[in-house]
Amino acid sequence: MPTFDMDPYDGDENNYMPQEDDWDRDMLLDPAWEKQQRKTFTAWCNSHLRKAGTQIENIEEDFRDGLKLMLLLEVISGERLAKPERGKMRVHKISNVNKALHYITSKGVKLVSIGAEEIVDGNAKMTLGMIWTIILRFAIQDISVEGTRIWKDGLGFCALIHRHRPELIDYGKLRKDDPMTNLNTAFDVAEKYLDIPKMLDAEDIVSTLRPDEKAIMTYVSCYYHAFSGKQKAETAANRICKVLAVNQENEQLMEDYEKLASDLLEWIRRTIPWLENRAPENTMQAMQQKLEDFRDYRRQHKPPKVQEKCQLEINFNTLQTKLRLSNRPAFMPSEGKMVSDVSNAWGGLEGAEKGYEEWLLNEIRRLERLDHLAEKFRQKAAIHETWTEGKEVMLQARDFETASLSEIKALLKKHEAFESDLAAHQDRVEQIAAIAQELNELDYYDSPSVNARCQNICDQWDALGALTQKRSEALQRTEKLLETIDQLYLEFAKRAAPFNNWMEGAMEDLQDTFIVHTIEEIQGLSTAHEQFKATLPDADKERGAILGIHNEIAKIVATYHVNMAGTNPYTTINPQDINAKWDKVRQLVPQRDQALIEEHARQQNNERLRRQFANQANVIGPWIQTKMEEIGRISIEMHGTLEDQLTHLRQYEKNIVNYKPKIDQLEGDHQLIQEALIFDNKHTNYTMEHIRVGWEQLLTTIARTINEIENQILTRDAKGISQDQMNEFRASFNHFDRGPTMVPGEAEFSRIMSIVDPNRVGVVTFQAFIDFMSRETADTDTADQVMASFKVLAGDKNYILADELRRELPPDQAEYCIARMAPYAGPDAIPGALDYMSFSTALYGESDL
Repeated sequence: MPTFDMDPYDGDENNYMPQEDDWDRDMLLDPAWEKQQRKTFTAWCNSHLRKAGTQIENIEEDFRDGLKLMLLLEVISGERLAKPERGKMRVHKISNVNKALHYITSKGVKLVSIGAEEIVDGNAKMTLGMIWTIILRFAIQDISVEGTRIWKDGLGFCALIHRHRPELIDYGKLRKDDPMTNLNTAFDVAEKYLDIPKMLDAEDIVSTLRPDEKAIMTYVSCYYHAFSGKQKAETAANRICKVLAVNQENEQLMEDYEKLASDLLEWIRRTIPWLENRAPENTMQAMQQKLEDFRDYRRQHKPPKVQEKCQLEINFNTLQTKLRLSNRPAFMPSEGKMVSDVSNAWGGLEGAEKGYEEWLLNEIRRLERLDHLAEKFRQKAAIHETWTEGKEVMLQARDFETASLSEIKALLKKHEAFESDLAAHQDRVEQIAAIAQELNELDYYDSPSVNARCQNICDQWDALGALTQKRSEALQRTEKLLETIDQLYLEFAKRAAPFNNWMEGAMEDLQDTFIVHTIEEIQGLSTAHEQFKATLPDADKERGAILGIHNEIAKIVATYHVNMAGTNPYTTINPQDINAKWDKVRQLVPQRDQALIEEHARQQNNERLRRQFANQANVIGPWIQTKMEEIGRISIEMHGTLEDQLTHLRQYEKNIVNYKPKIDQLEGDHQLIQEALIFDNKHTNYTMEHIRVGWEQLLTTIARTINEIENQILTRDAKGISQDQMNEFRASFNHFDRGPTMVPGEAEFSRIMSIVDPNRVGVVTFQAFIDFMSRETADTDTADQVMASFKVLAGDKNYILADELRRELPPDQAEYCIARMAPYAGPDAIPGALDYMSFSTALYGESDL
């Protein structure tokens, strides 16, 4: 008979080798496999024992006496074994099992590590191993099955049945993604129509990652024998081979898909935790390296995986096409490896990428904050540890045992003062614990050492509390001190401590530096200082009262000869300290007075500088603005001859120039303000820069206006224009843009514009206007009419735009004026405009007109 790939023999029929090592390693370590083997082997044995009218229920129990084992061998071999022992003793059972084992070995089967005693004792491992060797020798000697994966989805079993009995199963309706239905269909049909007992459960096969190979082989061998009884074994085997070959070809394609999907999913699985890893680093450099690694991942590692994902989808579509062409059900990848699963995993990858870089940047900022908190923790912890240094030793001292009555009383009061001090430090301990908690919440890298130090502080704090309580109880038991002296010492300590704290705070405040920018701020400080000085008399009274307590103690000590060792047991503050600090406070008060007076004077001087600058700036600024407006009106409303106007303007310019010393004086005040580091001035809206710019614009404007009059004089003299005519030109030019709207003729207007505005910029200067009118008008009456029109159109300006002429004049007049005025536009004419001077020159100054 042909074999199918996997042969459990070593090539020699008489040297049959069961794979005992594989048995130990593969089967018994997996409870699911053992369950499958128990069911399959039991069903296989019963399929033969029923021919002898019996069966087994429990495979390791029912073969223990050897009787049914010998009967099984006789049924499957067709041979008679030695007569069995019928006794119930263990020796009889071992004898029967040995007879069965001897028969098996006589068939060339080597039983490794399987003995009769283990079978009799009900050893499940050995019993299953023995049955497997029997199945190999008598049922699967010439049959081998290609692995177990091709049988897991049930299509392999259904294909075998369909190949030999096509009327039993409609194979085309089966689906790979429904293994439970496929397996149950095959098992039910095999049991009902092929007399093959149901040796496996579909649930066990589907729920097991890799079904037991031995159980599968045993069950498949039953199919083989069922078909070989109807046809020749070789024909059946060939048919099985052909079915398996088709399945194997598609399986290989499926394996390729599965491997590619697995590799890609595995890469995603490995990468996502890295991207989702928010474990903080200890240093900024380490976090920056993480940022660089992430950018390297985006540049180098991810792009190839994008290509693999694309290739996976292509392979999947190719496989589905081949299955469809082979009339096979569509390929359903194993759970979790669908194309959609890969896409979802890829989406998870990209989701993990999102925000990772932002987290890194935030983490760098977090490290900066952690360093700050850690330093704050260390400072507060160091201060507290300095304070607690020696406190435990003090609290554990047994000095009260040998002390006098007064010493016991002093020790008790001193302890009470310490308890108050201890309670006052509770806030510091809580602050230290709160900072440590915040460092833990922010994942500070050195949290263990912070926690350890914090824990030590808390433990020490608890220990101090316990020791304090213990010492208090001990002192109270021995409290027999003199009440009068004790109360006086205590009163001194209670009043001296806050008074001492007050003096220390006062000294600190009196020596505190200050920075002010306004007179109001220094006045506020001065007021506060005066209020403080008002408390000095009461403070001096308190000092006298405290010193009086000390004097009373000294009197009592001297009177009653009490041994008080010369010091107050409740405080380290003594009268000398109080007097020294009080003297220091009295010395600092006038020093503070002087500092405030000096600062007040400086602020007054600053305020004076502000007002001094503001008073001038508030005059100069409006003055410049007024002069600018006056110059504008002068340029439009000029009276008298041009020489009179020029003389007036130059006198006006001289008056403006004579104002320069005030500007210079303002510059000097500005310099003083800058040297005093004054950066604001609420008394004025003018800055020195505003004044400078306005001054420069004023000088420029008056100079330009004077230059215009000088140019008009030159034009008048050159053209022979009278003063009255010039005044008429000016009046016409100033009112030119206020006349009624007219529609000019385009052709004539273009001609005139080519004369008065040769550069085509759209503006005619007054000079061009005069030149044009002097050339284009032959008699005074006509010229006067034209000039009157110019005045109406120009309005307040000293020029008119060419477009305005076209809108306001008849077409022939507009184009004629524009063309004739163009040659007389001066070099300073506004581009595209006809100015008054040009108009006047053109109107009256040309003899050919």
